[in-house]
Formats: sequence, structure tokens, C-alpha cells
Amino acid sequence: MPVRLRAAAASDVGAYRAVNQDAAFTATWGAAVADGVGGGPSGDLASAALVHRLVAGRMMIPDADALAVLIREANWDLRAHAERDSSLRGMSTTFTGIFIASTGELLLAHTGDSRAYLLRGGALTRQTRDDSFVQALVDHGVIEPAAAASHPRRNLITASLGGAENDTVAIAEHDALIGDRWMLCSDGVTDYLPDAELERVLSTEPSPEEAATALVALALEAGTRDNVTAVVCDAVAAYEGSAEWEPSFHGAAAARFCEDLETA
Repeated sequence: MPVRLRAAAASDVGAYRAVNQDAAFTATWGAAVADGVGGGPSGDLASAALVHRLVAGRMMIPDADALAVLIREANWDLRAHAERDSSLRGMSTTFTGIFIASTGELLLAHTGDSRAYLLRGGALTRQTRDDSFVQALVDHGVIEPAAAASHPRRNLITASLGGAENDTVAIAEHDALIGDRWMLCSDGVTDYLPDAELERVLSTEPSPEEAATALVALALEAGTRDNVTAVVCDAVAAYEGSAEWEPSFHGAAAARFCEDLETA
């Protein structure tokens, strides 16, 4: 049976940041979160420009190869911005997104430390590996996984999209199963909420809208010092009220640009 996404997002600048550098989009055929890399110039432009270039005017992603090309083209747009304005050189962004391909699979694209989680059968599993200095320490047994969330260099990432030819994105194919709930988020959520809390919220909140809003609110209550963005997507039958779910932009993507996404 064909699958679509019922997706919703919530994004907040947080109490300690002047600008929201998180960008997100939600649609019946896909959803994503991008987090402008802190310490560099115009992270909000990087995340918003990437999201808009990737999805504006689009209705469906054919397959994994086509998605890789589209992400590469969106990444080139970041380079074009920097070539036009030298003050933007060095801007970059993380990217984590899911897309329902024309072939029926669910495609997961990822680079950086924004994350994707899958709630299936009541159990939550993390579907992405952080491209980060701290994750490398964990992989090499230097620190325990439990110490990663509080490590002072946890926000130092080792991969992102900034317009370079050697920027890379991992794309994985997953079964698109009705009843699955996916959650995508920036590190402003996962640095402050443990997986057990994520699982509790995603298991108990009845709608994507309520789940995304609750996750952001809990991260703010936990004292997050970053921007906070959560995207929650339920896999549903394609005919199930899909005309009601208009695609939209969130966070920096809503503030920076005003293009509309085509309805799938």
C-alpha cells in the first residue's frame, strides 16, 4: 500500500541564542531538519538555503540516486552564496531528512549531528550516527557512550554541507511501513533529553503536532542552550486525508524565504 507522511515540526530559538539557525520542512512526501553550524558565518542562511533549494517546487523523489543528485545541487547553492559574498565563506549546515521515494522505499539522508529516530512496535531506535569528534571518541573506546552528551566538545562536528566538492551525505533505504513514527531533530533536543524521554513522548503523544511541540518544550525546560527543532512524521496510507497536509517551512527556512512547496 502506498505510504505518505503526516508530518509536523516545532522550532524555537531558545533562551540563549539571538538567531534560530535551525531550518526544517514538512510535507507528505518528505521532511528534514538542518542546523547551521555554530561558530561559522550565517548558519541560518546555510540551513534555510539548503532546505529551500532541495525541496521548493518538488513533489516526489524518484530514488536514492536522484536524492543524492538533488542534495549535491542544493549544496552547490551554498557555494554560490559564498562566491557572491565573501563574508559567507565557511558557512555550513547539518542535514537529516526522510523522503518517500517513487519506488516505495523510505530514504534517509544524513550528515552532521542532527539525528533521526524510528519508533516501531513501541521501541525507539536511533537511525543515524553523529559525524562528530565525540562520536569518534566513543567509537575508539576513549569515552563511554553515556559521557558523550556532557562532553565539552560534543558540538564539534566532522561532516557538514558547505558547498565543497568533497562534502558527503549518507543515504540509506528503509521499508516504509504504515504505523511507523519517525523523529528528526537538531542537537538542541538530543543534547538535553535522554533517549528514554524521547521514547516516552513519541509513544504517548497522539499526533505528530503534539509530539513535536512537547519535545521542544521539554528541551527548553531542560535548559538547552541551543536552538531547538523537532520534526515528527507518522507513516500513513497515502489516501488517508493527505490533501489536508499542506507542506510548510519552519525555523530559519520560514524566516529567511517565502517560497511555497508544491503539494504532493
